[in-house]
Amino acid sequence: MKEGFDPQETEADFRPTVLHEGGGVVALVKPAGLPTQAPPGVASAEAWLRGRLDSGAYVGVPHRLDRAVSGVLLLAVTPRAARKLARQFERREIEKAYLALVADEATGSIRPGPAEWRDFVVKIADEPQARIAAADEPGAREAVTLVRSLARPLPGALLVRLEPLTGRMHQLRVQAASRGMPIIGDTHYGARASTLAAFAPAADPRHQAIALHAHRIRYADPITGTAITLEAPLPAAWPAAVRAASGS
Repeated sequence: MKEGFDPQETEADFRPTVLHEGGGVVALVKPAGLPTQAPPGVASAEAWLRGRLDSGAYVGVPHRLDRAVSGVLLLAVTPRAARKLARQFERREIEKAYLALVADEATGSIRPGPAEWRDFVVKIADEPQARIAAADEPGAREAVTLVRSLARPLPGALLVRLEPLTGRMHQLRVQAASRGMPIIGDTHYGARASTLAAFAPAADPRHQAIALHAHRIRYADPITGTAITLEAPLPAAWPAAVRAASGS
């Protein structure tokens, strides 16, 4: 099978689902635990889509979600769509909104109504992680996120809506952690023993989710220019109280 990966053999919990097709774009709902891209022979959202298409079909990856993150992912099935989506991302014309559960030890910094997180972020050398940096530090890039507190659906956790205006590595994860409210389950950025692992356990640590979900995306159809808005409800494994608070 193409890419050494048969999508029919993927564990059911790690198969994407198609949310929308049109204009050379295929929007998937990516489950947490499945990488966007991976080497040949390793399951990924890209390989799953290649396996679903005709032999030799084009698949472009102008959009990525971290492996531990679930939600809406845009892939392109024509070079033109890939170029146009990439341009929209570069120009910050695509609107994205995430839902996250954060530890609430320091949530005094999230007040009612919208707020803004503005930082500089730099990738840590030789590590798949980022950190907050000084504005003049080499490699530092500005990261801007709009934040709104939604509810406290579980003890010790706050549900927030995060709208990144920039697209830095692990932007939402490192910004939340730097304010003393790591995303639940995100042990890479200081989360404690995870309530997420209690309700969404993974036998393989590589498949473990964090409580971050790409809930909504809005982009222009590469052919017609029509605005397309897509939403993915929270995964069924998330507690009912959280899904109710989110409207999912």
